[in-house]
Amino acid sequence: MRADNIQLPLIPIINELIINNPNTISLGQGVVFYPPPDETFKEIDKFANNPRNNLYQSINGVNELLAEIETKLARDNKINYSQNKSSIFVTAGSNMAFMNAVLAITNPEDEIIILAPYYFNHEMAIRLANCKPIIVDTNNQYQPDIERIIDAITPKTKAIVTISPNNPTGVVYSKKDLLAINILCKEKGIYHISDEAYEYFTYNGIKHYSPASFVDSDNHTISLFSLSKAYGFASWRIGYMVIPKHLEMAVKKIQDTILICPPVISQYGAYGALKIGKNYCQKYLLQINQVREKMLDSLAKITDICEVSKSDGAFYLFLKIKSEINSFELTKKLIENYRVAVIPGTTFGVENKCCLRVAYGALNYDTASIGINRLVEGLSQLIEV
Repeated sequence: MRADNIQLPLIPIINELIINNPNTISLGQGVVFYPPPDETFKEIDKFANNPRNNLYQSINGVNELLAEIETKLARDNKINYSQNKSSIFVTAGSNMAFMNAVLAITNPEDEIIILAPYYFNHEMAIRLANCKPIIVDTNNQYQPDIERIIDAITPKTKAIVTISPNNPTGVVYSKKDLLAINILCKEKGIYHISDEAYEYFTYNGIKHYSPASFVDSDNHTISLFSLSKAYGFASWRIGYMVIPKHLEMAVKKIQDTILICPPVISQYGAYGALKIGKNYCQKYLLQINQVREKMLDSLAKITDICEVSKSDGAFYLFLKIKSEINSFELTKKLIENYRVAVIPGTTFGVENKCCLRVAYGALNYDTASIGINRLVEGLSQLIEV
């Protein structure tokens, strides 16, 4: 069956282990600690006052939200949206946007290049569409290796996927590398799918760049965005995508079949959030960065057994453990014996070495400090130098 080749989502398994081991601190799931802005709920009241909002609405999204997205793209991403060249679709989260994109541009057995360590839902979506994920390793700093990407392109290749800031490594791709990939896609007649869910989460003065802002990128760039992280919208399931105009009808068919229209009540909430804008997220970045620095300081004590990714974005650290131990077995021992949870690297396609993803966006400083201390203690005692 179609689902037989899809990996089992590991986060629910980790959550079950956490439930079975009370008082475990989770450094696992990638969410933020703060709620949506108040303006979200004010717009929900407006939704409730219009009885017609209980009916199906536009496949693309409600007009007010689409207009606010257009403003945001110009202001924050330097994407000059034109209805003649591109289309915007509101989706039920950016995972749905990715699935829309894959279904719109591929036939069964086509190939899509993803960079390892990869975001597991991307790999799963590609397989679910009866396509083949071509996994290309990044370099030793988890940055794109352009030559390896070039070597991986075949006549069946339909797209190259980038995630910046990155999940799971936390690295931010340079403008130079993103531009090189974007130009490569144009030259090869394939698409550049750019996942920008963590666009506002950067540190140390590092900037995020949107490939769709590059000159002559409209016709081959698919941009994916999410409110889940920046606005504390994880369960509201609202994302959006910017696609070349020629894909509009294909995505319309797919979205109408799967979703009909994005949840209208969530769209009203999203409109309220986007009106406030990125300042809402950025006011919390100082606290998140303090937790990040605490984690880095603590992990610096065990450099003999652990290498940490140079993370300037998102809210993840990717640890390479100097051991042959299986990463899931190590994760299980950390939960059961030290009451701290992480996500094993096998989830992200890392099979030949022991890696762990540590998430730090969901916790306050004090709880995160206890969690990272448990992790350092656990790794120190479980890993033989």
